[in-house]
Amino acid sequence: MTDSPANPKVSVIVPLFNEEENAPLLQAELETALAGIDHEIIFVDDGSTDGTISRLTSKGSVRLLRFEKNAGQSAALYAGVHAARGEVVVLIDGDLQNDPADIPRLLAEIDRGADLVCGYRAQRKDTLVKRLTSRIANFVRSRFTKDGVRDTGCTLKAMRRECVRTLVPFKGMHRFIPALVKGAGYKLVEIPVNHRARQFGQSKYGLGNRAVRATVDMFGVRWLLSRQLSYRLKDQSL
Repeated sequence: MTDSPANPKVSVIVPLFNEEENAPLLQAELETALAGIDHEIIFVDDGSTDGTISRLTSKGSVRLLRFEKNAGQSAALYAGVHAARGEVVVLIDGDLQNDPADIPRLLAEIDRGADLVCGYRAQRKDTLVKRLTSRIANFVRSRFTKDGVRDTGCTLKAMRRECVRTLVPFKGMHRFIPALVKGAGYKLVEIPVNHRARQFGQSKYGLGNRAVRATVDMFGVRWLLSRQLSYRLKDQSL
């Protein structure tokens, strides 16, 4: 892939795992949504075994990170945000269910003073079971971690680059980005975003024992937030 601008205003992080049909469509939509904005797009290939990478187009704004093997969504997002060069970091799913056209609205909230902007899916295009389990999980998690976010499962987010330092690398981290960022004292806002039905492929993250893992993670994040270091420098004379 061709090198992107050294210091773009916006870095968009896209985790991809076996999304060969969606990848080229998403890239085209991202370029349209980001027209006129100094940006880079970082695709993180999470060990795809299909033709996902071959469907991406080399452009000046595109960078590619490739994992040796599948490591999961949290790993892909964590690697992406730490590779980002932009002043603002945007996260978006690679399955076309998030709408790139919403990105300028997230950036507008950053310009208004927000540190982290979380999209929430006002009208989800998922199965009834998935919507119900997600609603219950969000209710419990929000009240336990006190992040106040109604839809942490929505990947579409924008944050100032300095917020990246609050993220902790663990499996499941992507569900707790709002709690970690807000817990460090940053300003968080939510806005409704478009959600689209999946057209190609299938979800890579089934229900399975996700509830059990998420519950364990929730206790860990609550403990971590309770043990955070908190200080401000009075001055620095040296």
